Amino acid sequence: MPILAFGSRPAHGKARMVGLCSYNAAMRFTPIIVSGWLYVTILVAASETSLVAGILSFLFYGALPCGLIIYFAGAKVRRQRLQYRETIAVKARHDGNG
Repeated sequence: MPILAFGSRPAHGKARMVGLCSYNAAMRFTPIIVSGWLYVTILVAASETSLVAGILSFLFYGALPCGLIIYFAGAKVRRQRLQYRETIAVKARHDGNG
């Protein structure tokens, strides 16, 4: 698994390696999109007629969808980190026994 320097781009332009995890180019826009969406949902919640309706609209239109997006977007990175930790554990077991 090659580790490329920060700012380097592969020829295909789809993903690059940052540290020990691959980094999709679209992932760098996720915080901007999420913060923009949360801003819009806060404004929608503020314009609701009651406090309960405002809280529910923020939770179901803003917090829940953004949380799911962030969770699913980070799934590949979490999977790669787990695989890396398992690889390190297997190497440590082999080095300890040999």
